[in-house]
Amino acid sequence: LITHADHAEVVKWACSALSNLACNDYNKVAIEKAGGIPPVVAALITHADYAEVVTPACWALRNLAVNDDNKVAIEKAGGIPPVVAALITHADHAEVVTQACWALRNLAGNNDNRVAIQK
Repeated sequence: LITHADHAEVVKWACSALSNLACNDYNKVAIEKAGGIPPVVAALITHADYAEVVTPACWALRNLAVNDDNKVAIEKAGGIPPVVAALITHADHAEVVTQACWALRNLAGNNDNRVAIQK
């Protein structure tokens, strides 16, 4: 995600891998500790127009945000605005909307994030 951040196909598959890994509670913590959240947020920003990247990036954040510490880390990494933007940019793409809504749902489990989502 870092070395090939501009290559949409690589980023798509990296985010897909992280979303799968983040199904496991141990991995949710390990991904955050390894600095894995900011590159996913960066992918949402860099490739905002590409549903093929936005879908797995939102899915990764969805799974990571099940963990309470990750909810905070995602917000601190600036992850809420690009997820909201994905809903607008890809309003006609059902899978993006689904994953973005799930990500926001999980992020909203934190009171401070609820405020950030409403902005």
